[in-house]
Amino acid sequence: MSGAARGDNGDDEGPPRKAVGEQSKIPIHSPLVPSTKQTKHWAKKWRTEIASSSSSVLSTLIAVGRELAKGAIAPAGSVTFVRTISFSIYQKAKYKYSAAIGQATGSDEPLVVVNRPGSVPTLQTVACFAAAGATAGGIITAVACPFELTKLSAQISVLMAKSGTSSMDDAIRMSYQQKGTFKTAKNIVMNRGFAGLYSGFSLHLLRDTIGTAIYFSTYESTKQLLVKFQGSDSPTSPLSVAMAGGVCGLVSWACIYPIDSAKTHYQRNCLTKAKGEPVAMPRIQFFNGKMYRGI
Repeated sequence: MSGAARGDNGDDEGPPRKAVGEQSKIPIHSPLVPSTKQTKHWAKKWRTEIASSSSSVLSTLIAVGRELAKGAIAPAGSVTFVRTISFSIYQKAKYKYSAAIGQATGSDEPLVVVNRPGSVPTLQTVACFAAAGATAGGIITAVACPFELTKLSAQISVLMAKSGTSSMDDAIRMSYQQKGTFKTAKNIVMNRGFAGLYSGFSLHLLRDTIGTAIYFSTYESTKQLLVKFQGSDSPTSPLSVAMAGGVCGLVSWACIYPIDSAKTHYQRNCLTKAKGEPVAMPRIQFFNGKMYRGI
């Protein structure tokens, strides 16, 4: 071997070594740490669920004050969970209904029409969003009803304790006083059985089915009209989304508030009765001003 291949002392030289720390510059991709691209893909895929859960937490923290602290745990957890699942069901349902309507009518699917620049709401688009909303509201009622009943009993426990009329009713009312969220749920089961957690379920189902149908159909239709008036080529814009969100909330609550009032009245009465005692079902009166108190 020639001298060029040897060092000054005549020993063979190996391959050139990398500087210390140079190897640390090589990117290492861990399966446990997602890349930026993967994170963006995940966030885009689940954007509806992320947005709904974040807004639910924020709105609940703002709405629940110190005086309602006893009922804060239930709404904070239930509203976030219920809205996230509800939006997820709605997203999947509207694609199913859109495909079914397009196949049944032989025309463009409602979602295709909505995403077309310059389009306006049609009977098919409104029906698609209303059906998807009603589906989401009906399914989620099974989860939401126990949470709302627990929240209600925790928040009005003091009022219930002061409004007794008989010795038995007094004992039941007093049992709800100074209870936390989970102890309240346990107390409901003790007084009315497990089915007691679903007191007022029929009214709750009616409210959420109709309310969610109105909510989403109003939101999608209002957003579509605002985008047309703005002359935007995109089916969404920050302004249209914000304004449509405000309008749909007002319209839906104005329509279902009497149902919600009847539900609350019935559930409150159920909480003061023992298991097996009959509770009169209140009438839903849409043209009675008293049903709109507190709106």
